[in-house]
Amino acid sequence: MAIITLTTDLGYKDFYQAALKGSLLSLLPAANIVDITHDISAFNIAQAAFVLKNAYPYFPKGTVHLIGIDSVYHKDTRYLAVKFRDHYFVGSDNGIFSLLFDQSAEEIVELHIMQDLKFLHFPLTDIFAKAATHLAKGGKLKDIGLQVNELEEKMNLQPVIERDIIRGSVIYVDSFQNVITNITKDLFSRIQRNRDFALYFRRNESISKLSWHYNEVPEGEKLCLFGISNHLEIAINKGNASGLLGLNLGDIVRIEFYPGMAV
Repeated sequence: MAIITLTTDLGYKDFYQAALKGSLLSLLPAANIVDITHDISAFNIAQAAFVLKNAYPYFPKGTVHLIGIDSVYHKDTRYLAVKFRDHYFVGSDNGIFSLLFDQSAEEIVELHIMQDLKFLHFPLTDIFAKAATHLAKGGKLKDIGLQVNELEEKMNLQPVIERDIIRGSVIYVDSFQNVITNITKDLFSRIQRNRDFALYFRRNESISKLSWHYNEVPEGEKLCLFGISNHLEIAINKGNASGLLGLNLGDIVRIEFYPGMAV
């Protein structure tokens, strides 16, 4: 079964998303098109990478992931198709691939599916759809591009570790207004070493206990936990954590571990 996922900043108001899907279905009527999201903030590469990175592993191997972020045509932009962990990714070489992958990709090609440039207004349909359907049908990367070895590099903002303190930041706010930080479960466990802690954020709020699930506290109470992304989340059970706690993208959070209590 040919599966093509879509992660874009096209939204739902305009015809652009429909044009993309129509192009895919015209090229491959049997395609199973799955929307990951079209609600990425305009040109927000880091946000798109976070969403897709946490979604794609749940799809079968061989799935093609079309990425429509910052994909407007420019003569200096490279368009790539990449194989990573038996999944295929098609998008602009704008740094998103370096944020998606935690190790080197298996194969990278620069796409040469280029039509007459005077008609090249919308690379998502003119280039990406052709590449995605080619791969979804079992086609080879070498047939649609020339091999390259390097990707445009971008770096996510990393937490700062200061002895018994981790300083992190908010990197995503989901549809439930849960606040997700750049502090991973692995980092937290490595620094914590079974010690007590306090998580501090805006308005002098703090949380000193990890929850396993959202309903572990009464409705309206704040909590923190490691969710499906394995990143530390700040939430309110049945509430709007971002709005009620005043936490927005880029805001700083701080975890202090209490000395002398390590096991």
